[in-house]
Amino acid sequence: MPAPAPAGAAQPQQNNSGSTIKSILQSLAIFAIAQFAITNVTKFIGSRNQSSAPGVTSPELSFSAKPDGATGTEEYNPVPQQIAPIWPTNSSLDISIYVSPSLIMPALSHTPADSLILEEKNFIMGDWRENRQIDTTFPVAKEVQDQGTLWAHFYVALHGHALDPTAKDYNVATAYHFFRPLNQMNAKKKVAKTKKLLGTSNVTDDDVEPVPSGPVFASYYHPNFTMSFIPDSGYQSYVQMHPAVRQHLTLEATGARDATGQIGWYYPILYVNTFWQLRSHMIELNDTVKTLPIHITLNNLNNWKFSLYASIDESVKQNQKNVANGGTIGAAGDGSEFEQIKSVIMDTNIYLLGTTAIVTVLHMVFEMLAFKSDISHWRNKKDNVGISVRTILANVAMQTVIFLYLMDNMDGTSWMILFGQGMGIVLEFWKITKTVNVRIRDAPPESMIPYRVTFEDKHQLSETEKKTQEYDQIAFRYLYLVAIPLLGAYAVYSVLYDSHKSWYSFVITTLVGSVYAYGFLMMVPSLYINYRLKSVAHMPAKAMTYKFLNTFIDDLFAFTIKMPTLHRLATLRDDVIFFVYLYQSWAYKVDYTRVNEFGQGGDDEELEEKTANKPLAAPPDADASVELPGAGAQGAAKVTGLEKGKATKRR
Repeated sequence: MPAPAPAGAAQPQQNNSGSTIKSILQSLAIFAIAQFAITNVTKFIGSRNQSSAPGVTSPELSFSAKPDGATGTEEYNPVPQQIAPIWPTNSSLDISIYVSPSLIMPALSHTPADSLILEEKNFIMGDWRENRQIDTTFPVAKEVQDQGTLWAHFYVALHGHALDPTAKDYNVATAYHFFRPLNQMNAKKKVAKTKKLLGTSNVTDDDVEPVPSGPVFASYYHPNFTMSFIPDSGYQSYVQMHPAVRQHLTLEATGARDATGQIGWYYPILYVNTFWQLRSHMIELNDTVKTLPIHITLNNLNNWKFSLYASIDESVKQNQKNVANGGTIGAAGDGSEFEQIKSVIMDTNIYLLGTTAIVTVLHMVFEMLAFKSDISHWRNKKDNVGISVRTILANVAMQTVIFLYLMDNMDGTSWMILFGQGMGIVLEFWKITKTVNVRIRDAPPESMIPYRVTFEDKHQLSETEKKTQEYDQIAFRYLYLVAIPLLGAYAVYSVLYDSHKSWYSFVITTLVGSVYAYGFLMMVPSLYINYRLKSVAHMPAKAMTYKFLNTFIDDLFAFTIKMPTLHRLATLRDDVIFFVYLYQSWAYKVDYTRVNEFGQGGDDEELEEKTANKPLAAPPDADASVELPGAGAQGAAKVTGLEKGKATKRR
């Protein structure tokens, strides 16, 4: 069995389950939409083909009515253009399955008895009530233990006819034989070589196995198989079939054609369905595996489902092979996301799954609205009241640490994730430029570095802005008293008890673990500033509401996806911040229809700003005097503001 991952590498992955949950939910929504679309398109195409194609029961397509001789006419085509079922849909079948490490099978009478894993009689093809369950075990051959292929040989015949191809009464018109592999060669998950950075180790450099340059493949076996006959496959165009579907066909053995020489026949499709097999449930085959269990479900399956399963399964496996052989990880990922989707579908209640699909859409909508509102808020920001510049700088540092951690673990990171993380860093840098001026100045004479980066105020600070800076400094002073000891304790524990690839990896892993664990503390200074200013008018209310709604959605999935109990409780930490913010919003009322005490807001603010920025229509040398409808002192008083009878003061 594969060795478990080191504890030091597993912890950040658990803490990063928030982004994993988001990826699973988005992929699940895309999968559901794609399945709905493919299902309806397949049904429509199938109905068109069945209505336009000749029926399989017509005399010219009946196998018994084929011309004398296997090839039919002089216009014989070695590749049939059209194919029709050789047996009727409601045929009664006998099925036997043998396992062997070889493609060549002896006479069934000389085959070891323990290699027979299935023997069913009188199975009605097309009877949707047929659902047979078979459980057994079989010994593993030495060749299979040594990375060989475990073949399953299928013998199918009409009820009462001979199954053994070596028998004298065997007839290819009433029986057929084919084989499929039961195991598969998959790339082993890459495990980074780690070591203890401090202390002694019993493992020397000579004992460490060299890391292979390319992918390492191993033989894996899944104990559950669903084997389904496809009774409604009908008359089809062989040359236009999807390759993933065509590989499951078994053409008539003699190559017979109809009178035109273009139409052939095929045996009933017996689909070995591996679509729902999960990598986590597979067994690695080696010399320690002596016997294997197998559970077989034998039933009938609709043709549209078969086409859907076969095409998606083949596409995912090809993508996994490309990634394992060094190909780039595209938008579809390396297959692990699809594995997680299947796991959620299989292990989740149907009602909870429906709720998941709905809130997934809400999650994406809230995320877009939060991004839009955040950008809009900062674009219209006119001062630094209530803004914690240190929090913004801390967010830049934390997101940069996460980006470096993802780069340090490139094998399991998609470029889309890296792009999203990089855009988050750019957004935080933009917020800094909206708050302060970033300048490069000469360093003091005693400094070893000739230049330094400084943050300068954009304008002379008001009294309230100076108080904001003071409160921000006080809040971070107390935050340091909590965060630095926690970071130090975690770093000491990690360097003593966890293993790492290098000192750089240790620093990045320790910092990212602290970010995931204590990142919510960065909101505390903003709450403290709100408390000292007795106001929340400067906060981006809409953006924060959308973000916290997404937090509650993440909390919902924290109880539907398997994770440690402590980490499940940790997902509730952001809710505490939100409830404190709700209390502050209730305690410090804000009238959003009027301009607040910081010169922000008001229903007419955007209109007034557009009016003020509108270019003047008059020429530069025009008369700038203003005439009012009423002449005299009364009009002048209104212009100069001497009349204050209607002025109102905001409470």
